[in-house]
Amino acid sequence: MRSIAKPQEGEFPPYANMYIRPIPGDGLLLKHLRDNFIAMKQLIFSLPQEKLNYRYAQNKWTIKEILVHIIDDERIYAYRALCFARNDKTELPGFEQDDYALHSRANERSLENILEEYEAVRNATIALFNGLPEDSLLRMGTANNNKATVRAMAYHIAGHELHHMNIIKEKYL
Repeated sequence: MRSIAKPQEGEFPPYANMYIRPIPGDGLLLKHLRDNFIAMKQLIFSLPQEKLNYRYAQNKWTIKEILVHIIDDERIYAYRALCFARNDKTELPGFEQDDYALHSRANERSLENILEEYEAVRNATIALFNGLPEDSLLRMGTANNNKATVRAMAYHIAGHELHHMNIIKEKYL
């Protein structure tokens, strides 16, 4: 797998620093995406079944909702990266994560079904970033009124997943 250098300040909006900062700057982003998916699966399988629909507070997501949220976010950020990589100058919209979670009906799905989708999306994400031309990684676009580079989108995906993995460990175990 290819190396993708960590984005620098100015390649992403300030809020994204919370996702990008925790990812190592070793360039092995695609390996981290693969390894983090495996770690998330191991974490989820270590939990008792009843924890999958548990909410630690009112209006907080269940673990199933978190997993589907990670999938949705990854799809959206991968699409944004594809648009930016192909030099599409269209300003892309944001999305309301709580509406997506509500309408995902994640709690009605089996864990196996969710993880099958998660793995398919992750494999597609890795293939996308592995196949992009090198010069496209620094292309910048606008989504939700924020400018970011293609490689910043990739690092966001990895860091967003870690963020939610840490929430699961802190709030659901």
